[in-house]
Amino acid sequence: MFLARIEVVPQAGGGNNIKLSGRWTLATTSEQAGQLAVQLGDAAGGKSSWDCLGIDALDSAGAMLLWRAWGRALPTTLLISPEHLRAFERISTADHEPHAAPPPISPLEGVIVVGGAAIGVVRHLMDFTVLIGQMGLDLLHVLRQPAELPRREISANLYKSGVKAMPVTALVGFLIGVVLSYLSALQLKQFGADVFIVNIIGLGVVRELGPVLVAVLVAGRSGSAMTAQLGVMRVTEEIDALSTMGVSRSLRLIFPKVVALSIAMPLLVLWTTAIALIGGMVSAQLQLDIAYGFFFQTLPRVIPVANLWIGLTKGLVFGFFIALVACHFGLRVRPNTESLSANTTASVVTAITVVIVVDAIFAIATRSIGLPG
Repeated sequence: MFLARIEVVPQAGGGNNIKLSGRWTLATTSEQAGQLAVQLGDAAGGKSSWDCLGIDALDSAGAMLLWRAWGRALPTTLLISPEHLRAFERISTADHEPHAAPPPISPLEGVIVVGGAAIGVVRHLMDFTVLIGQMGLDLLHVLRQPAELPRREISANLYKSGVKAMPVTALVGFLIGVVLSYLSALQLKQFGADVFIVNIIGLGVVRELGPVLVAVLVAGRSGSAMTAQLGVMRVTEEIDALSTMGVSRSLRLIFPKVVALSIAMPLLVLWTTAIALIGGMVSAQLQLDIAYGFFFQTLPRVIPVANLWIGLTKGLVFGFFIALVACHFGLRVRPNTESLSANTTASVVTAITVVIVVDAIFAIATRSIGLPG
């Protein structure tokens, strides 16, 4: 392999006659690119002539090395083969293409951004309202013709969203109960109010932590799965195929998911609440030596049953909105993978935000219900 070589011959009238030979390619110049650039820069000063007829091979890497040494322009005196000259002409054309001027900054740029975001939110709300209306129409259709109730789809979604979520909700619920009991015990010990740990754990878990915790887990687990499923069906055009065959996409794809999650959520809330109370009870026994029997006897007496109904109602409403949000973003997926990932992320974030907003509304609406006297 012939390496790139530089021969500098001083001229009588000043300047240098620079002869280049060898192979000016990436393979031969990569290891000595810095050294060659310095040599070319030193030789290019003054009125120099360049003789490139001795170059055996030239690629874009070698051409760019010479182009930078020439000051991004062809030398006045240059001997070069036509084939190699065309390479420099292409580089010169690309290097001197006019760059697009940056768009002028409008003084109303902030207003435009805010307006665009507001229009996007309005479109989401309109599509979401249409989805809720379609759910109502599907419910009326099923009530009129019970034989068309998608029982298998509801059963399958109930199993995937409810039964398969039981292990993770139980684990997280148990740990939350232990942590809440442990932190409460540290404070109650200072005031000798150990028995009130039942009130704190019972009210916090049954009324707030249980439903919200399950909703966040289900939004991240089942909600994202629903969005991804519908999104993949959009990418593969399966939803369009169903419409072509006359199959209602809302009745067969959306309605079963919403119904199944609305049924599964209250059951998961009840399950997680029970496990969290067990975790709190175990921690209370270890920290404060409170007997299990005392915990079981005191809990229904200090926590009115209305709190349980509030928690279960929250679960039903949370499940309804999580499923609707997941289906809404799943149907908005465009036929590309980037849109699928973006809408799945947006689905989870929006679902959790909706859960928090709805929980705040519940807290205000039920502020005088179920509180211990």
